[in-house]
Amino acid sequence: MAPGLDFSDWGAKETRKGTPVVVKMENPNYSVVEIEDPDAAFRPVEKSRGKNAKQVTWVLLLKAHRAVGCVAWIATLFWALLGTIKKRLIFRHDVDMASEKLGKGKLLFTVIKAFLVTSLTILAFEIIAYFNGWHYFQNPSLHIPRTSEIQGLFHLVYVTWLWFRADYIAPLIQALSKFCVALFLIQSADRMVLCLGCFWIKYKKIKPRIEGNPFKSNDVEGSGYDYPMVLVQIPMCNEREVYEQSISAVCQLDWPKDRLLIQVLDDSDDESIQCLIKAEVATWNQRGINIIYRHRLIRTGYKAGNLKSAMSCEYVQAYEFVAIFDADFQPNPDFLKQTVPHFKDNPELGLVQARWTFVNKDENLLTRLQNINLCFHFEVEQQVNSVFLNFFGFNGTAGVWRIRALEESGGWLERTTVEDMDIAVRAHLNGWKFIFLNDVKVLCEVPESYEAYRKQQHRWHSGPMHLFRLCLPAIITSKIAIWKKANLILLFFLLRKLILPFYSFTLFCIILPLTMFVPEAELPVWVICYVPVFMSFLNILPAPKSFPFIVPYLLFENTMSVTKFNAMVSGLFKLGSSYEWVVTKKAGRSSESDLLAAAERESKTTNQLQIQRGASESELTELNRLKAAPVPVKRVNKIYRKELTLAFLLLTASVRSLLSAQGVHFYFLLFQGVTFLLVGLDLIGEQMS
Repeated sequence: MAPGLDFSDWGAKETRKGTPVVVKMENPNYSVVEIEDPDAAFRPVEKSRGKNAKQVTWVLLLKAHRAVGCVAWIATLFWALLGTIKKRLIFRHDVDMASEKLGKGKLLFTVIKAFLVTSLTILAFEIIAYFNGWHYFQNPSLHIPRTSEIQGLFHLVYVTWLWFRADYIAPLIQALSKFCVALFLIQSADRMVLCLGCFWIKYKKIKPRIEGNPFKSNDVEGSGYDYPMVLVQIPMCNEREVYEQSISAVCQLDWPKDRLLIQVLDDSDDESIQCLIKAEVATWNQRGINIIYRHRLIRTGYKAGNLKSAMSCEYVQAYEFVAIFDADFQPNPDFLKQTVPHFKDNPELGLVQARWTFVNKDENLLTRLQNINLCFHFEVEQQVNSVFLNFFGFNGTAGVWRIRALEESGGWLERTTVEDMDIAVRAHLNGWKFIFLNDVKVLCEVPESYEAYRKQQHRWHSGPMHLFRLCLPAIITSKIAIWKKANLILLFFLLRKLILPFYSFTLFCIILPLTMFVPEAELPVWVICYVPVFMSFLNILPAPKSFPFIVPYLLFENTMSVTKFNAMVSGLFKLGSSYEWVVTKKAGRSSESDLLAAAERESKTTNQLQIQRGASESELTELNRLKAAPVPVKRVNKIYRKELTLAFLLLTASVRSLLSAQGVHFYFLLFQGVTFLLVGLDLIGEQMS
């Protein structure tokens, strides 16, 4: 029997066109189709009407499966992190505690520990108060209970803390936070101005150009071409991994051999590396390349002393320009023809700087984050300063100097570890102009381990502050324009070298977690979220392929502020490590074109005995033994105490933010704390391709 259907209410509806058709079936699985007009049957059916209960169930199951997979992935990652913490912190497997040589580093670590202990104590008070129902911190206007409302000794202590916090601690934190926020906004405005300048350069297609044939000689009776004398210097120190490829690249520069001299300036204290470099120089010398090997017995002044010693040679007086390449740099054969012509008919030009490009930028997460920073440095900072100011900091390598500019500016000085910035500032004070070539790129490496990167950043941030102390009197008394002095002091040194690490560390690593325990001084969301994300977006613009790493980049930059702040203070107050030089460890990476070129050279030089015709068979055997790769040493991870302590401080603050239901603050503190934890456990340089 078919179920009865009541259609008595149909008459209350509007009169519809078409003939309604009702289909009744004895089977309970019936369906009713209503056709309002003849064409209605041929209209496309909405997809939502085609879903039945079984389809909805499958969709829900699929979404649940994806959610479970995501949760499982997060749980696996969290479990692996806990396993690493257990292995490296508790059992100390293959780890070594990073040493703190500086009094300042130990003092900073002590201060951070004091903040952590204080935060844990306050958190314990807050949790007990929360479960007792004393939710005073959730009220925007803090209510201090009267004496009659006190419920016991612990309640009295807690109320006393609230009173002391509101009257004494909060005003201090608010004053410091407002000061840091003001610095933050000033530095953000500087970044925006630089980006606008870069956009203008792109829009107007402004770049240095070479007009005509720069080597065309005006002497009709001459050879028709006039190439200036160029000296190329390769300073190195114990560079076993990269010496061969750098010497090979420089020896293949397209320049007349009689107008080019290559100096390999070796400061190595390892005799086996000295022998390898000597043999490589001898090999290219026998191929007709004008190359010499220099070694100093006493390594005074580090790189500056090495360059100064090389420039004191009498034969250098015959050369007009000097190109400098660090041991891991591999210039293209046309490098000199793309840089040296800019000096012609431009007597005020002292330096032509090329851009760096990195052969190992995709090696791990750390190298990717470094690539973001350095791309912004070259394409935005240096290009804008070159076009509008004719001044920027020399990068120490991949540049060509006019030797007269070096001599008139005082030459290389051994007073700081940033000899490149030192000579650039002194040359600028003497009226010399600089040019940056964004289109001329030189291959090099970035550090692949956090330990190497940390030491490099310490030198790069302590040296400028040390130099600022030394150069400030000379800048003030120089004869350059006042606006150039202001640019050097306020922007070049103070804003970009001092203020940036100061506010970044103070605001995001100290003040932000403290405000979780002092809600009266809470930072607004735009300070901790919107503006930093926007600034990170601007920094990533020169490296658009790195946009997926915008959040790790923001968190890692805040993490590195600890090292940069420590280095800045040591350089500013001339502490022990402000004049400490540690050679950045290289991996010896080569690009695909380098490997192909090496294979081609290997096939063309099968008769090595003819090249080494002055060597005996025993000497060749010894050389091959030295060239053999050294036995790989098992990697020992470092434990960085300041980063780990800050990680626990931020994670403690994130727990406190949960009590007051501060969502944005909680997630920022949580992710920032995890980032500090990864860095403190030396996990940031692991393979994360």
